[in-house]
Amino acid sequence: MTTEKKIYWGVGIFSVVIIFGSFLIPGDRPDREDLPWHIEHPAPNAVKVFGLTLGQSKLGDAETRFKEEGEPSLFKSPAGALSAELFFEQINLAGLRSRVVLTADIPDAELKVMYERGLRMAGTGSGKKITLTPDDISILRNAPISSLTYMPGVRVDETLFLKRFGEPAQVIKEEKHGTTHWLYPQHGLDITMGEGEKPILQYVSPTEFDKLVKPLQAQTAASTK
Repeated sequence: MTTEKKIYWGVGIFSVVIIFGSFLIPGDRPDREDLPWHIEHPAPNAVKVFGLTLGQSKLGDAETRFKEEGEPSLFKSPAGALSAELFFEQINLAGLRSRVVLTADIPDAELKVMYERGLRMAGTGSGKKITLTPDDISILRNAPISSLTYMPGVRVDETLFLKRFGEPAQVIKEEKHGTTHWLYPQHGLDITMGEGEKPILQYVSPTEFDKLVKPLQAQTAASTK
């Protein structure tokens, strides 16, 4: 085993110990709603995670829930697709410093109008970022959450995900990016992992899960041609 792999393996174990340790310390147990595997289904095809129900809870509700103010932005992809998001750079969930991105459920026609009213535009590695007007920020905060992306601040060994979520219904590997997606359609969950990288957990309503899976399947099919 190489030194680099030894370091990665050690970090992975340490990360798991941190998370499991929060359950073992008397009087210091985390709120269950702070745990990424605590997923509820308040109604058929509904997902509630971190105390927020996708499709129902507003983006502003997340600021109340996390006790932090998020950074609102509008993004335009190289293909021209628009998305409005609320980004939390650093919040504490179950004792772990994490990042969270919430995507707003706003019709495309309204996103285009918000884009035209944008105050400033800046290039990013994956498109353009538009600064919204105060009125449009208010619209964003009052919009329902369409997806939630959770990025823990530590690397996590896949054994922990197997223990908490069980075997994935499907596994898709992106050879181009060196990442693997574990898919749990019943929870609307896509766990993205790459060697040496921190995991990314994205949650959507189960009825919207195809929107996550189809682009991955298309990329995989294209790479095998």
